[in-house]
Amino acid sequence: MIPPLDDLIGDWLDRGALAHLPSLRNQWGQAHVNDDLTSLSWLAMPPYSGGYHTGVLRVDGRAVRADRLRWAPWGVRRAGAASGLTVETDTRLGYEQHAVHWRTRLVNRSAEPVTVTVEQELHAPIADSPVDWGWLYGTPWSAGHHHDYYTTERIRAEVLAWVPRHVHLLATDPRWLRLGSPRIPGIQRDEDTAPMLLESELPDHSTSDSGRTRAPSALGTVRGVTVLPDSGTPVVVDGEFELTDPATERRLEPVALGPDTVLRLEFRPAADGQTGVVLTHGNHPDSVQLGLTDGRPWLRIAGEHVTAGPPLRAGQWHLLSVRITGDGAELSVDGTHGAWTQPWWGAQRWTSTVSGAQVVVTDRHSPAVSVYAFAEAPDELVPHGGGAVARWTCTVEPDATVELGVVLAISSDRDRSVHVAEEAATGFAGAFAAVADRWRSTWTSAFTPGNTEFSGHLPVLHDAPAGLARTYHLGVLLAIYLRNTGVSPIGPVFLTGGPRLGPTTTYFWDQSEWAHTAAMLEPTGTRAWIVAALSQPYDRCHSFDTRNLLPVGNHYAANDHALFRTVQAYLAVTGDLDLLAEKAGTATVLDHLRALAYRPRERRATFGGGVLVDFGRDAWELLECVPNYRDAVVSFNAGYAGMLRSLATLLRRLAAGAPGADLNEEADRADADAAELTAAVLGQYAGGGRWNIAHPEGDETIGHVLDFVFVAAELAEHLSEDMRAEMIQFVTGHLLDGDWMRALAPDDPIAPRSDRPDHGAAGAFGAWPGATAYGLCRLGRPDLATDLLSRIHASTSGAVWGQAMETVGGGRFRVAERGVANRDSLAGAAATEAILVGLFGLPAGSAAGGHVPGIGTLHHVRVPQPSPHPRHPAR
Repeated sequence: MIPPLDDLIGDWLDRGALAHLPSLRNQWGQAHVNDDLTSLSWLAMPPYSGGYHTGVLRVDGRAVRADRLRWAPWGVRRAGAASGLTVETDTRLGYEQHAVHWRTRLVNRSAEPVTVTVEQELHAPIADSPVDWGWLYGTPWSAGHHHDYYTTERIRAEVLAWVPRHVHLLATDPRWLRLGSPRIPGIQRDEDTAPMLLESELPDHSTSDSGRTRAPSALGTVRGVTVLPDSGTPVVVDGEFELTDPATERRLEPVALGPDTVLRLEFRPAADGQTGVVLTHGNHPDSVQLGLTDGRPWLRIAGEHVTAGPPLRAGQWHLLSVRITGDGAELSVDGTHGAWTQPWWGAQRWTSTVSGAQVVVTDRHSPAVSVYAFAEAPDELVPHGGGAVARWTCTVEPDATVELGVVLAISSDRDRSVHVAEEAATGFAGAFAAVADRWRSTWTSAFTPGNTEFSGHLPVLHDAPAGLARTYHLGVLLAIYLRNTGVSPIGPVFLTGGPRLGPTTTYFWDQSEWAHTAAMLEPTGTRAWIVAALSQPYDRCHSFDTRNLLPVGNHYAANDHALFRTVQAYLAVTGDLDLLAEKAGTATVLDHLRALAYRPRERRATFGGGVLVDFGRDAWELLECVPNYRDAVVSFNAGYAGMLRSLATLLRRLAAGAPGADLNEEADRADADAAELTAAVLGQYAGGGRWNIAHPEGDETIGHVLDFVFVAAELAEHLSEDMRAEMIQFVTGHLLDGDWMRALAPDDPIAPRSDRPDHGAAGAFGAWPGATAYGLCRLGRPDLATDLLSRIHASTSGAVWGQAMETVGGGRFRVAERGVANRDSLAGAAATEAILVGLFGLPAGSAAGGHVPGIGTLHHVRVPQPSPHPRHPAR
């Protein structure tokens, strides 16, 4: 039977047990909760994007810490203590609305009445943006619109401060000083050769419509570059440096700019009235940057921009100085104070007015209008900077509760924002409850034939062991949670992750991890996604913005296999061969499949026998943080071998309905090429379940789950009994660990240099336990797959699986926060895929086998089903 959605909400968890705080979603947008009781950051409901945070709850003047948190699909509850009361909040995004609802409860469990002053900050730094919806999507700042990951994270960490500070200006990590034209800002490596542990570095993954372009260098001469820390030894860069071309970029040396550090330099402009950049500290969005506009000097830092003094004079030396403190950043010119940055919560960009019992916040740079309304009118409602503060004086009797309700509505029409906020606030209890009810209805629809919510439905799992059933349903819930029905012109889409990233983005690879399940649940949406994805330049990007249908990021070696298998899964589930003749871009879907499968001929290695595909040396195209996983790796080579074989099968199927076509000859060639590549892949077996990477300088052994996953999925029938047994032993003995697994064997020589908790030895990516379970089924061990799939639900940190799941010891894992890992990751739906395709063998003809005794039965199955007496490969 279908479990009630309420059975899948998380338990109350202590803050100390969580590395990554929960997210919020509403089928239109996403947000991240913070360490206090009410504020949200990373609020994005396209076309609306929020910066900074939405405001902190204070009781008797103190921000209240969230000591415990509990996630549900419809919202997040946070609880803390203040002034003798228990304070509990529940925050929900209005279902398929541009709205947020907050409920605050003050609970008195003492024997005496307690009177407190409750203050709710009401910030709405929100913009309406039709563009810049890449993986690193744009967020609004006092001066500008761009993705500034670490500035936002510093602000999030500051929500419990006794006195608000300008903490977002204080980037204290060492960065290279650069003169001249700066690199395009993003979360990116400071140098192309820098390590890739995702602590602070990632390529810029914005879209082409973001407007972020490389600024020119100001022309002139720089000297006397000096960093004066508050304590310690000054850093002096000797010499004069000529900036003679707008494209000039000159790297000096790395320095840290801590609190009260002074950075100064002398600059002699080559001409009057210039516009360009003189110096940048690093190449991040929050970097200190000095430059000129029409000759006037300016300072840019962490979303702030100030200009000081008259234009600099050509041929004359001018002293430019920056001092950064907890109260702001100061720009001085020729020894004279020029300008200070202002508080982000001030009225720099957003203005607020109090109208009756509502607060209206207007963005000067976009049409966005945000309105706060209240279920209980505040005793005071005071404008404050770009927002307001609502105050209630509450007396809570013994064993009693006082409840407050706040609504935020956003649109580009003031009247609409006012109406939506007022209506929800007036009927707050009903509107609040309706959010959860709508989630429950959507959940039931996912398993109901003929429902009006999805174009398909998923099988109902009956009589399964409790652990396996919970994993199955959590995978389904994860997909529904990451579904967005309002963002894309192609219809409903399943976003890849977030909420700090990608409110419109889908990755090709992640979509493929649950491709059969997606085609069962949303066949119409999957078909539209396939056509849109194949219309992208997938040989040059890893994902696309589903809102404006633009490519995002660098190329992934996994793209060909991911797209091919997604199409193949859709065809297997739906039988919709008409898709093959449909145009996606300039080619038919069938021609895309040919191109995807035949990429090996274009990239054959000049080493290792000349058959394997060479994936090059850019680690960003492969596993990003495993520095030796490059060149001719086994995983994707096995993928190409399987794709060629599958292409041959498809061509013969088409040939049967098209007499006289040359498809059978083409199929024979694909089979021959597949056999050649399969032999080359098997020749890379290193023994002990591990595989060799072919480098130009020779082979190197590695123990990574990706090799196991691809070889087991694509080449199981070509493995010897010993190889099967050794691969199984390697996975169970080196990678599987309690509730989860590790992507890289901890005893691998490269493990110390690959510390990321998704791709390295510290944990594993959200998809890989499911993919590993599927591989175990392919190798004849569905029992081991069942055991694994029955455990991994315990690692969700009270919600659903994230991008990176890190070990905390003793076989326990949690959703990782460090670096830029996603709290939610669609790839975790691979667990449900492994149950349906690996254990139950859906659809008929899938490579895994079929139904395993003792795991329950599936009902309402609308895809071809396997034989009731399947035969797995021998153990």
